Amino acid sequence: MQERHAQICYMVMRINLDCNGCCRKMRRILLNMKAIETHLIEKQQRRGIVAGRFRPSDVAIKIRKKMNRRVEIVEIQEQSEDNIEQADQRPMISTY
Repeated sequence: MQERHAQICYMVMRINLDCNGCCRKMRRILLNMKAIETHLIEKQQRRGIVAGRFRPSDVAIKIRKKMNRRVEIVEIQEQSEDNIEQADQRPMISTY
């Protein structure tokens, strides 16, 4: 079980966000969840992207209960700690 929480998950979910009030409610729910490190809400594409140390099914269920809307998990990517450390060691090259 600890190994599951050691991984960082990126999850894309589809949810019907009709208005700005729905987006604010979704944002408030995501900010109150301790396991989520970053999030992105795209109202036009009707999807939310979250990243952090969580179980994707738990996050989807919690959003479903709080928003009272259907949540569809579109994509899940998992990265282990080793991959993250290797990515951090690469030099950053930026072009302007």
